[in-house]
Amino acid sequence: MTSSAPRINRISAYQVTLPVVGGEYRMAMNKVIQSAVSTVVRIETDTGIAGHGEVCPLGSNYLPAYSNGVVPGLAELAPYLLGQNPAELNCINHLMDGCLKGHNYVKSPIDVACWDIFGQITGQPLHVLLGGSHQQRLPLYYSLSSVSPNDMADAANLYRAKGYRQFQIKCDGDVEADIARIRTVCATREPGEIFIADANQGWSQHEAMRLVQALQDVSVYIEQPCETLESCLTVRKQSPHPFKLDESIDGLQTLLTALEKQAMDVVCIKISKVGGLTKARQIRDLCASSGIAMTVEDTWGSDIVTSALSHLAASTPPHALLNTADLNHYMDGSIAVGAPEIDHGYMKVADRPGLGIEPRWDVLDEPVYAISR
Repeated sequence: MTSSAPRINRISAYQVTLPVVGGEYRMAMNKVIQSAVSTVVRIETDTGIAGHGEVCPLGSNYLPAYSNGVVPGLAELAPYLLGQNPAELNCINHLMDGCLKGHNYVKSPIDVACWDIFGQITGQPLHVLLGGSHQQRLPLYYSLSSVSPNDMADAANLYRAKGYRQFQIKCDGDVEADIARIRTVCATREPGEIFIADANQGWSQHEAMRLVQALQDVSVYIEQPCETLESCLTVRKQSPHPFKLDESIDGLQTLLTALEKQAMDVVCIKISKVGGLTKARQIRDLCASSGIAMTVEDTWGSDIVTSALSHLAASTPPHALLNTADLNHYMDGSIAVGAPEIDHGYMKVADRPGLGIEPRWDVLDEPVYAISR
């Protein structure tokens, strides 16, 4: 390190509650989301450069993460981060893991904010630093909230008209109803389209077995049918469908185990679930070199989350990227200027340095936490 290296001299956090577009979002096991609390972390340096990250847990009963835990976790880490060089990303992650075990969702916006600073220091957009600009137009999927089969089919038709060609069918855990909704939505298929039935761990093993047997004639991906990797693997062995894992993959070790067991064809990488861009990139590169395709996204979030995942997706080799998500368009409201543009079912990645965003301070208002060096 040189004396001219930037140093973290202030860390602050802002929180805002954003409603879900359409009023609510339904998932398996009676999970209904009407709004979500997004936390924006701002890291300032003694050189005047500031970076930003965002985390937005999807309720408190989806993953081991909840919005009220972000600020206390940040307060635990922040004193150790003051005075550090934010561009030394592996060192920052090592420090955070040594100070606080687990709690990846707390570490994620810190890591992303440091990447944002790194990009601004180098004058490069993050996708260049994360591996290179493989593609500027990123294929999107649209997630269909778990409602009646006909309403879900109507929603698929609506977003098909907007250019989307990949659809996630949210299931509610009632196997017979889920079979009906999957059949109904998949019956709207047009050439080249992909459908993914996502249970979010909502089926028991025997229920998932019933479903994949009943749908043997339907071209559909099966995503995270059961809670455990072992149950998902048992179902996969009896299913003709491509398999996608999401909640089971929460870090490099679980990915290695899943690869060893040949448990999936696709992995969903959620940036905040694994602790930020640094660790998400490790998982991304291992998947790409192992022939495993990916969905690059996050648990939930607005403009800053969407910007971060767009850079990771753009730096992913095209053969390894199944799709990504414009998560900010599921939320009613904007928290930053410069989020990626959407063009007929594709997302464009920005070429501005760092994340390429600027927070809307009139929306974020005053910090709920701040510490200075």
